[in-house]
Amino acid sequence: MVERPYILLSCGMSIDGYLDDAAQERLLLSNEADFDRVDEVRSGCDAILVGATTIRQDDPRLLVRSAERRAARVARGEAANPLKVTVTGRCDIDPTARFFTVGDVDKLVYCASSTCDSARKRLGDVATVVDAGDPIDLSGVLADLSGRGVRRLMVEGGGTMHTQFLTAGFVDELQLVVAPFFVGDSRAPRFVGDGDFPWGPRRRATLADVRQIGDVVLLRYALSDRYDPR
Repeated sequence: MVERPYILLSCGMSIDGYLDDAAQERLLLSNEADFDRVDEVRSGCDAILVGATTIRQDDPRLLVRSAERRAARVARGEAANPLKVTVTGRCDIDPTARFFTVGDVDKLVYCASSTCDSARKRLGDVATVVDAGDPIDLSGVLADLSGRGVRRLMVEGGGTMHTQFLTAGFVDELQLVVAPFFVGDSRAPRFVGDGDFPWGPRRRATLADVRQIGDVVLLRYALSDRYDPR
């Protein structure tokens, strides 16, 4: 079995399973209390991974917001913020995106072999570009991250990444926050796409914890025997 980090998949969605609506502005699915909880979870991880579509559409910073948590990481001998990671086939990512420009932390771009040369020309000044095979070998990505010292990886979207990690059976823990409203628009992105998931009617996922956080609810699922309840 390929050595890999502990993988925690974190996601917020509407009651009907959407990550966003179809409008240009990002839809906020959570509240300040839960954003702070996510910040705490981030601070305990070695790396945060998002797909290239998430970078293009949401322009996330992927940093630990709390100064106290950043200081605690430094006191533990870690960087103030977790490593930033993305996986992309086409590598059509803007090098001025906040993923690259915000935060004094390393950035890794795993791309398909056929796009590596162009990716290094485009992003080589702002990130380390890694050949991930063609098609991209997700298990190889995880093995490479493990070799770089990543023990705990947080996957934060989007739907394509969720689907790939879950269908591959790589996720140890799912943290799913449900917002108290419906989106009701099939043009909007969903939590996951079609796929052959390990958990179905004959193999139900283990619900490890339920917590109300203001007007949202957090569902924690243990998806492997590596589940860490901390």
